[in-house]
Amino acid sequence: MAKKREGGGRSRTQQAAKFLGVSVLAGAVLAGIALPAAGALGLVAKTSVEGFDDIPANLKTPPLSQRTTILDSDGGEIASVYSRDRTVVDLKDMSPYIQKAIVAIEDARFYQHGAIDLKGIARAVNKNAQSGGVSQGASTLTQQYVKNVFIEEAGDDPDKVAQATQQTLGRKVKELKYAIKLEEKLGKRKILQNYLNITFFGEQAYGVEAAAQRYFSKHAKDLSVEEAALLAGIVQSPTRYDPVNHPQAATDRRNTVLKRMADLKAISRSEANAAAARPIKLKISRPQNGCITATDGAGFFCDYVREVLLNDKAFGATREVRSQRWMQGGLTIRTTLDRQTQKSIQASLSRHVYADDPVAGAGAVVQPGTGKILGMGQSRPYGFGTNQTQINLSVNRKMGGGAGYQPGSTFKPIIAAAALEQGIGPDQQYSSPFKMAYPKPVQTCTGTWDGNDTVNNEDPKEVGPYDMKEATAKSVNTYYVQLISDMGICPAVTMAQKMGLQRADGKPLKQVPSMALGGQEMSPLNMAAAYATFADEGTYCSPVAIESITDAQGKALNVPKSRCHNAMSKKTADTVNTLLKGVVEDGTGKQAGLKGRDSAGKTGTTDSRYAAWFVGYTPNAAGAVWVGDPRHQRQMYNITIGGVSHDKVYGADTPGPIWRDMMSGALAGRPSPALPTVPIDDSKGKGDDANKGKPHAPKPPKPGNGDKPGGGWHIPGFPDILGGGDGGW
Repeated sequence: MAKKREGGGRSRTQQAAKFLGVSVLAGAVLAGIALPAAGALGLVAKTSVEGFDDIPANLKTPPLSQRTTILDSDGGEIASVYSRDRTVVDLKDMSPYIQKAIVAIEDARFYQHGAIDLKGIARAVNKNAQSGGVSQGASTLTQQYVKNVFIEEAGDDPDKVAQATQQTLGRKVKELKYAIKLEEKLGKRKILQNYLNITFFGEQAYGVEAAAQRYFSKHAKDLSVEEAALLAGIVQSPTRYDPVNHPQAATDRRNTVLKRMADLKAISRSEANAAAARPIKLKISRPQNGCITATDGAGFFCDYVREVLLNDKAFGATREVRSQRWMQGGLTIRTTLDRQTQKSIQASLSRHVYADDPVAGAGAVVQPGTGKILGMGQSRPYGFGTNQTQINLSVNRKMGGGAGYQPGSTFKPIIAAAALEQGIGPDQQYSSPFKMAYPKPVQTCTGTWDGNDTVNNEDPKEVGPYDMKEATAKSVNTYYVQLISDMGICPAVTMAQKMGLQRADGKPLKQVPSMALGGQEMSPLNMAAAYATFADEGTYCSPVAIESITDAQGKALNVPKSRCHNAMSKKTADTVNTLLKGVVEDGTGKQAGLKGRDSAGKTGTTDSRYAAWFVGYTPNAAGAVWVGDPRHQRQMYNITIGGVSHDKVYGADTPGPIWRDMMSGALAGRPSPALPTVPIDDSKGKGDDANKGKPHAPKPPKPGNGDKPGGGWHIPGFPDILGGGDGGW
C-alpha cells in the first residue's frame, strides 16, 4: 500500500507517477514498443499511470546466482560449479576505471538525474521520431538494474526469461516504479555496485569480477583503463562485441567508450588516446564449470560432495532447492580431501589399470578415528567420452555409485571380529578340509538357515586343521564356513552393521553362511571405513567428506558430521591387527606390504574372476582397492591389465600392488606409528569336535603362497560368489 504524507497527501512515489505520466509512455518508446497514433497515446498514458499505484512498492531481489567453490583440506580449489559464473564483490573491489566507463557509456547523467532521466527520454523520443524507428534508448542504469533483477529471478526458465524481457508497456511501467523506489532506498553507489555485479558480460561471465577473470585472468580491482572500457562496451551486445570472436568490433566499441569517457572528463584526452592506441591483450581463462574440471582426478570426490549436499535436508526442503543451492548459492565448501593422498591414489590406479582396459579399478582412503575421506579415484576418468564414466565406482548407489562388487575374502576379518567378540579365541581350530558341505542348521537373527551346498578351498593341498591365524593368512574358505556356522550368522550381521557395512544397492544383508566368503556387494569406500575400525582400536567412524561450508555472505552452515561409536573391544581390534599383519607379512597379501611401516590387510577375489580386492590399513590411513568389470560381464582370465598379462587375476597380484603404491605415496613423509597387536599362542588348540584331543601346531605358510590361486565355490542364488580361499585373494 502506498504511503501518504501527513495531511493525506500523496507519497513522493505517487507524485512522481503523476508527474511522469508522459515519461512512462516515452520510456515505453525507448524500450522499443511501437505505439499507436497520438490520440491513443493519451489514453495509454492515463491507463498506465492509474495502474502505477497498484504495483507493489518493494522490488523482490533474489540472491544473485553465484558459483560454488569446492576446496581441499588445505584450502586449494578442487573445482567450481555454477549455473551463472559470478562472484559478487564490493564497489571498493572494482577498478575506478570500470565504474567510470560503465557510467560514461550506459548512463552519462547517472549522478545528476533520479531514477528516470527526463532529458534522456526527451532526446530519445526526438531521435526516434526523426528516424522513424527505435534508434536510441534512455533507460538509466537503475532501470537496467531492475530489468536484470527480473531476468535473474527468471533463472534458466526460458518462458520466465521471455516474460521478464518482453517489450510491453506494463513491464516498462513496473520497471519505472521499482527504479524510483530503489533510488530512494539504495542510493547511487549501491545501485552502481549492484548493476556491475548482476549484468552479463558475455562468455558465460556474469558480473564484473567474473568478466575480469574470464577475459584478463585478473581481479576487477586491477583492471586498466583500456580493459575497463572493453568490458563496459560489451554490455550493450555481448555477442556483437565479444572480443574473443569479434576482436575488431570489440576494439571499435572499446575506443568509443574511451572517447566518451574523455568527453565527460572521466579521464584525460591524452589518456584516452593512449589507451585507444594499444591493441586488445586478452588472457582468457576458459570456463571451468562442474566436477568434470576437478584437478588431480578428484571429479568423483567432487561428485560425492555434491551427493552429500543433495541428500541432506539441512540444505533445503527438496532436492530441487538443494540442487539450486549447489549451482547458484555461492557456497564455499572446504572438504576433507588430502591433495597428497588424492594424487597418489590417481597415479597408482592410472599406472596399473589403463582407461581403455577391459576392466576398471577404483580406490578410496579414509582416516581412522575421524572418518575423513582423504581421497578417491578410478582408472576411467570422470566424463562423457570413450573410456570415461560419471558413475563413482567407489561408493554406494545412493551416492552416485553402482550396485557394488562382491568383496570376497576381504569380508573374512569382519567374521573373525564377530567370533572374537563372541569369545571364540584366535587359537580355535577347525578341520578345514579341502571340500565340505555347509554345516546346518545355522542360527540366524530370525530363525535358522538350512540350505544345501558345498564349499571348497582353491588348492587340494589346503587341508586343515587350521587355527584362525593360519586360516586368515591362507584365506581358507572351509575354516571360515565352519566358524560362522559355529557362532551363528546373527553376530556376523551385527558386527558388519556396527562397522558401517551395508550392501551397495541399499538392500539389507542376506543372512546366509556364504556371507563369510564375501558374497554380498560392497563399495570400496565402505570397506575402507570398516577396516579403519581395526586401526582405531575398535572405533568405527562413518565416512565424511565436508569440513565446513560458508554461504555467499560468509555465514557458516551446519555440515554432516562423522558418527563414531565403539564397534568392538580394543582387544578384538588388536587381535585382528595381528591376524592381518600376518597376511601381508607371510600370507596372501605379501605383494601389498609397505616398506618401513606397519600395515595389515586382506586380499579378495571372486570365484569367476569378476572382481579382485585388497583392503588394508596403517594406524593413520585405511584404503580399499577394487579391480573388475563394473558391468559384471568380463571375467578376468587371460587378460591384460595395465600392460601386464594374467592367466588369472588375484587380489594379491593386481589390487595388492595398486594399494601398496597408493598408500606409499599417500603416507610419504608422514609419521609411521606401530599397529597395536596381541601375542597369539599357536601351540594351544581348542580344536573342533573332529579335532578334540588332537593338538595341532600350525604349519607356516609356504613361500610364494601369496601368488597361488584362491578357493572357489558355487552357492545357489549366488552364481558369481567370490572365491574366498584366495591363496592370492
